[in-house]
Amino acid sequence: MIEINNLTKTFGSFKAVDGLSLRVEPGEIFGFLGPNGAGKTTTVKILSGIMRPTSGSVSVAGFDLAEDPLAAKRAMAYIPDEPFVYPKLTGWEFMRFIGDLYSLPPADQKKRIPELLETFELTAHSGELLESYSHGMKQKLLIASVLLRRPRAVLFDEPTVGLDPKSIRRFKTLLADIARGGAAVFMCTHILDMAEKLCHTVGIIYRGRLIARGTVAEVKKLASGAAGERSLEDVFLELTE
Repeated sequence: MIEINNLTKTFGSFKAVDGLSLRVEPGEIFGFLGPNGAGKTTTVKILSGIMRPTSGSVSVAGFDLAEDPLAAKRAMAYIPDEPFVYPKLTGWEFMRFIGDLYSLPPADQKKRIPELLETFELTAHSGELLESYSHGMKQKLLIASVLLRRPRAVLFDEPTVGLDPKSIRRFKTLLADIARGGAAVFMCTHILDMAEKLCHTVGIIYRGRLIARGTVAEVKKLASGAAGERSLEDVFLELTE
């Protein structure tokens, strides 16, 4: 699971994240929502270990990120909105690199890598250097590498950026599969319709503070009007404007 306790991040006098506390349980898909500049990406960078918090703590699968960073990072996977891959590796080599990095058995890699490349329609490009891949192809390869690892927690920052409609539909199915496998999924997205349909729970951050947290139905009750008649987008806009 992912556990965040009283997380704060300041840049000079500006509080990007202000006293954030929440838990994402195994098998839960949590949608982290907020307008630009609300603190979403800062939070994800802290969760992934890229950035240190000013105060507060984060633990992943029971490992404190500050006290045992290697164990915490080994238990998680992070897919940023701008995918980073090693440009001089081929798609196949990148998948093997990830498998070896996380000590996956060679027999398991041999079986699952071709299956995952086929799932994301990358088989025909698996021998090409990654510098030739489009943004969407790189994003699909990174998601495939996450599935190869089977991490206990997955962080997504705008995961569908650059994906075509067919790949987005496939991603939704795979996201549900990841959660059913027992992983805690923490996803930042601006696509509120996707969050409403896929996420078990959502949280709305505004000016660094968590202003709403619960199931979609519970969050809808925080806004005016009949919850059953409002979309998550309607409620989001009311709470953040």
